[in-house]
Amino acid sequence: MTQKLVIIGNGMAPGRMLEHLFEAAPGLYQVTIFNAEPRVNYDRIMLSPVLSGEKSYEEIVIHGDGWYIENGITLYKGHRIVAIDRAAKTVTSDHGITESYDKLVIATGSVPFIIPVPGRDLAGVLTYRDLDDVNAMLLAAQSRAKAVVIGGGLLGLEAAAGLNLRGMDVTVLHVNPTLMERQLDPAAGYLLQKAVEERGIKVITKANTKAIVGDAKVEGVELADGTIIPATLVVMAVGIRPSAALAKDAGLALNRGIVVDAGMGTSDGDILAIGECAEVDGNVYGLVAPLYEMARVAAAQLAGDMTASFVHSDTPTKLKVTGINLFSLGDFADGDDREEIVLRDAAAGVYKRVVLKDNRIIGTVLYGETSDGAWFNDLKKKATDISQMRETLIFGQAYQGGSPLDPMAAVAALPDDAEICGCNGVCKGKIVSTITAKGLTALDEVRAHTKASASCGSCTGLVEQLMSLTLGEGYNPKAVQPMCTCTELGHDDVRRLIKAKGLKTIPAVMQELQWKTSCGCAKCRPALNYYLVCDWPDEYADDYQSRFINERVHANIQKDGTYSVVPRMWGGVTSALELRAIADVVDKFEIPMVKVTGGQRIDLLGIEKEDLPAVWADLGKAGFVSGQAYAKGLRTVKTCVGSDWCRFGTQDSTGLGIRIEKFMWGSWTPAKLKLAVSGCPRNCAEATCKDIGVICVDSGFEIHFAGAAGLDIKGTEVLGLVKTEDEALEHIVALAQMYREQGRYLERVYKWAKRVGLDEIRRQIIGDADKRKGYFDRFVFSQTFAQVDPWSERVSGKDKHEFRPMATLDINQAAE
Repeated sequence: MTQKLVIIGNGMAPGRMLEHLFEAAPGLYQVTIFNAEPRVNYDRIMLSPVLSGEKSYEEIVIHGDGWYIENGITLYKGHRIVAIDRAAKTVTSDHGITESYDKLVIATGSVPFIIPVPGRDLAGVLTYRDLDDVNAMLLAAQSRAKAVVIGGGLLGLEAAAGLNLRGMDVTVLHVNPTLMERQLDPAAGYLLQKAVEERGIKVITKANTKAIVGDAKVEGVELADGTIIPATLVVMAVGIRPSAALAKDAGLALNRGIVVDAGMGTSDGDILAIGECAEVDGNVYGLVAPLYEMARVAAAQLAGDMTASFVHSDTPTKLKVTGINLFSLGDFADGDDREEIVLRDAAAGVYKRVVLKDNRIIGTVLYGETSDGAWFNDLKKKATDISQMRETLIFGQAYQGGSPLDPMAAVAALPDDAEICGCNGVCKGKIVSTITAKGLTALDEVRAHTKASASCGSCTGLVEQLMSLTLGEGYNPKAVQPMCTCTELGHDDVRRLIKAKGLKTIPAVMQELQWKTSCGCAKCRPALNYYLVCDWPDEYADDYQSRFINERVHANIQKDGTYSVVPRMWGGVTSALELRAIADVVDKFEIPMVKVTGGQRIDLLGIEKEDLPAVWADLGKAGFVSGQAYAKGLRTVKTCVGSDWCRFGTQDSTGLGIRIEKFMWGSWTPAKLKLAVSGCPRNCAEATCKDIGVICVDSGFEIHFAGAAGLDIKGTEVLGLVKTEDEALEHIVALAQMYREQGRYLERVYKWAKRVGLDEIRRQIIGDADKRKGYFDRFVFSQTFAQVDPWSERVSGKDKHEFRPMATLDINQAAE
């Protein structure tokens, strides 16, 4: 017979409990959930990336509306339960809804602790617990003013990092001498403070808050020593308390939280409690791993397994701030009955400390290098005697046996019950068996079926190693390959993080995104340079040393070491003056080859490197600018003569081509960009094999894109038809900007279009006028800084870069 199960709260713990329950006993309960928040279940662990801009709310939703419908769950959003009637076995919400239950689960979570100081009720004082708090902080951060975060623990530092990335001037106040003193020893706390301060966040330790000052709203924070720190936003992140008032009113047994037994049962046999509101064996928990264990036990109990019980285990602590790696586990306090092994690498910012008692690990603190956290955790759980590995213990699992192991061998050596995902309590054996049984081949599939790496993501590398170990050659590591060997990040992640974290120099990117090398390589530096130019055109200074040789010398290197120069001819149109200037340059510098290019320009080949500035100077006198035949940018706009001369022409294709080229020249793009405008469907300008093309027809201009005529041969796709030249220009420019913002470095338009989807491109450029206008405006803004002729800059001396080749980046490039 179906029973009624009512759940108060819709956080991560009850969501996980229902997953287990539906798997173990489908159809046993008719489920009703009352959620005080006006939304579905989401991953609270990932609120920090939402605050920093690295993720959106939609990306952290655990169970969307469809999941509740599929499982027959009645979800009351924005309903806070105000009363539990244990005698009648009902609950009542603040909206007047009363629901009866056979079994009730209380999962009301926790409430933030508010320091009882004057001014705590002022406008601008916030806490940091849920999405509403994050949204309030995001609104406040738009001012880019000053923020004070009270509390230097996990939540406080994550809030500070997020607000800092949103452009606020942030100060962290911490009452203790070192940050995260409950999870880190003083040495690691020092390193953490140093890393936080390097991000531009001020940290004041031993800071005792006396009052929050201001009239109607926050103006600052006053410390006990009289110091006043100006602020328009104050975030209190000093701790949490179990939310147990509802249970207290119902007469349930309380201590610090709602007292439950090992089966999650309260003092009422029909009521269970899980999550941060529950107290089991004297302990209350705020980390997700024990909360998920409570969920597992409660689900088993509800399904009829009365043997399921909660067992305490120490949970590792990790900080969700990109670029800061720390791991803390167990008891790391000093004591006469314990020993410690310490490794410090000051240059690398690495600190490792293992605390031993009777030759067994009881505590571990890792900072800077945390890959062995799971191994140390496994040794601690099993109380392994480490006597035989004492000399190499601190170097980690890979060094056991006297010499370094391959990382894959180290993972293979982990036992099946070794915990891989601390957040979700997933062991190696569960991951491997699930991959094998279900034929999983993608990381997202493993996350969906096992939950491993689905929360904070810090164990993703280990999970991927297990997949590679299990599937061998059948494993395609990632859909997105790393940019290069200097980083594990793909192009899309790097672009996203550059914007989200406000990174505006190559050193900043490499530091914040943890590059493995000191200065990058020939693959990543040009890509980073382009992404920074594209994202911050008004702030980023183009890095000369991160350009390929052709781009540094503004000419194309040839096989004999000489260079070719291609002056720009707008739309392929020239004049007697220009032709005479070219002829004079050819004679003066004895240029051995003059060639008409496929892009309707003239290429001067065989110029010595030292003659380039003089060649440019002479061409510049005739009005030529660089044709940028070397550029990852606009190369040419090829045209036919169109309606002015051709009896088949329907529109002025030459005029439109010149207009487009003059509007777009100088713009850098992920890869070379070639355009063409044909005056009629006979397509003499070959517009249907270009990156972007226009076919002029009687009714207007048919815009094409995503063609190729190189190593790959591909006809274009039709973007759409517009009626006027102005519309054509707007659509073409918007399309180019969309490609600039989304394309991966060296990815041609046709490959980008295939990846993001032709329909999506049409939807944004043709179907969404506001989005199209946004792309267009951003391109125009960028051109303010991009349309500078590099030849004249070099000739005039404004560009003082010498022609010094950088060996690691010397890559020959085809001119056209």
